[in-house]
Amino acid sequence: MNSKTKLLPLINRVLEGKGFETLDSLSDNDKLRDDLGLDSFDLAELTVIIEEEFNVDIFEDGLVENISEIIIKIDAV
Repeated sequence: MNSKTKLLPLINRVLEGKGFETLDSLSDNDKLRDDLGLDSFDLAELTVIIEEEFNVDIFEDGLVENISEIIIKIDAV
């Protein structure tokens, strides 16, 4: 299972918490704020979820804006 496939249910958990529809798939170019509608609180929640799942802080080196940046950080572990 690739990182994007593992990431999808984690992002869907955050989206469900906001009352948003879940996604069937992710694109590398999906922007967390603009395309997925996540705000600062959602990104903080997502950071914790990803850190628990993959043992990596996606914002350790600064802001992450799209799915591909998260995948790069996850794959680097």
